[in-house]
Amino acid sequence: MAPGIAYTIRRSDRARRVRVTVDPVGAVEVVLPRRARAREAAAAVEELRPWIERRLADAASVRTRVERRGETVPFLGATLRLVADPGRTRAFRREDVLYVPASNPEPAIERWFRRAAKDEIEPRLAAAAEAIGVRYAQLRIGNQRTRWGSCSAAGTMSFNWRLLLAPEEVLDYVIWHEACHLRHLDHSPSFWALVERHCPGYRGPQAWLRRNGATLVLTAAGAQPSSRRNAA
Repeated sequence: MAPGIAYTIRRSDRARRVRVTVDPVGAVEVVLPRRARAREAAAAVEELRPWIERRLADAASVRTRVERRGETVPFLGATLRLVADPGRTRAFRREDVLYVPASNPEPAIERWFRRAAKDEIEPRLAAAAEAIGVRYAQLRIGNQRTRWGSCSAAGTMSFNWRLLLAPEEVLDYVIWHEACHLRHLDHSPSFWALVERHCPGYRGPQAWLRRNGATLVLTAAGAQPSSRRNAA
């Protein structure tokens, strides 16, 4: 084990090379091909030490920022105060207060955000599609591990409910981004020109999401896409 960096080893029949991942709560995992020697894990951690240490620092920063919220959650740029309500099984919002179950409230909060995401995204997406002159087949709300939104070739639009933890302009940017994919299913200059036409200044929300996306969780232990590097 490399001094100062704890890690676990997982062997995979699908792995073709040594891979190191760092998840948002600071767990380091080394994925080894089935026949690789255990010492290759230590070598990979040592080789990638500067990158791992940066990712661990990022994870600590994210945990601190999420923990500072206390008994609140962000909602499209506003702040909702969480109030435990004994006997309640569903989250319920009244003005800037979100009433939640007194025991294990997170599942109920997530369900509330999923419902709210559909209510917020559906009319915005419909307006964006109409403005562009396109149609979509269906809308899905999920908790994707690697994407905030997606557009399939069949016109299925998928959005991550955690976008509601971001400022409103970030949600709007992702909706316009995916709506523009209904016309250009790529990231060509024509695609970005269409995004710019309908969402001028999109680079600001885009940068915000890149910098702060890992904080869009309900708790500091919330699941997020892990970062990974392959050892040379």
